[in-house]
Parts: sequence; structure tokens; C-alpha cells
Amino acid sequence: MIVVIMGVAGSGKSTVGAMLAAAMHCPFLEGDSLHSAANVGKMMRGVPLTDGDRAPWLAAIHARLREAFSSGRSLVVACSALRQSYRVALAEGLAITWVYLKGPEALVRSRLRHRDGHFMKADMLASQFEALEAPSGAIIVDIAQSPEAIVEQIVARLREPPGADEGPDEPPERSR
Repeated sequence: MIVVIMGVAGSGKSTVGAMLAAAMHCPFLEGDSLHSAANVGKMMRGVPLTDGDRAPWLAAIHARLREAFSSGRSLVVACSALRQSYRVALAEGLAITWVYLKGPEALVRSRLRHRDGHFMKADMLASQFEALEAPSGAIIVDIAQSPEAIVEQIVARLREPPGADEGPDEPPERSR
């Protein structure tokens, strides 16, 4: 199973992703580790990335997703995947379960202000919320909970058979 944990910076993607990977007994990939030095430099200076900046980064993540999928291995990936077009690029030809870590800007901003050593700065958060296109077909989790509670909720949802919580006119909660 390929799971991508998505959301704005500071939503808990890395923490939740690593914990979920441990619970699933599979590798965890921090998508930010695949950013180029130029991209990291831009973000450290508070300059938002363009789609052109992101394209090679998304392609690198897609390649890792494709490797895991092709070999039948599970993988959990943390990646902002803010726009639908980014999610389409990441998922091309793959079955991915999306998990959207959702929360209010004030909570996320507070987290970013107290986070040391990360290139994403709190003053860039507004641009992330502006770019965010809420996903359809994702497991949506409220980030106000503890990371442990979030992971428990995700694991429970992953164990449900596809369509278990859908009514006749509701969209599926996860994409396959």
C-alpha cells in the first residue's frame, strides 16, 4: 500500500508519516529530502516555489512511489501535494491512498513558529493555504489531535474495506 500524507507545512506530515510507516512496518520517505538545493535556498529566503521549480521534485517523488508500487512494497511518503495537479503527477499510473492533515491556519502558524531547523518559514504559510486545493477521495484527519491519535485514526481507516463508510451518493474516501 502506498500512502501519501499531505497538507501544508507544519501540519505534521513528517511526524505522522514516520509514525504511520512504523505502524505499517514499511519505509518512510520525507518528500522534502528530494528538493534540490536551489529549491531549499529559495524557501529559506522566503521565496515561494514556482510550478517549474516543483516539477523535478514531484518527478523524483513519483519515481520513488513507482519503485515501491512496481515491487509490491508499501511506502509512506510525506509531501505537501497542495494542488490537484501535483497529486495527479504524483499518482500517475499508481494506486495511492491520500491522507490529508487538515487544520486551521492559526494552529499551523503556531507550530511553525516553534519549529527549529526547517527551511519553511511561518511567513510563507499564507501562500500555502492560498495554494491548497482540498483533495477529494482522501482520508481527512484533524491535526488538533495528538500524533498518536492521528495515526490510530489513519490505521483504522486503512483497515476498512473500500467503500465501507460510503453512502449511495458519497464519493469514496480514498483513491485506489
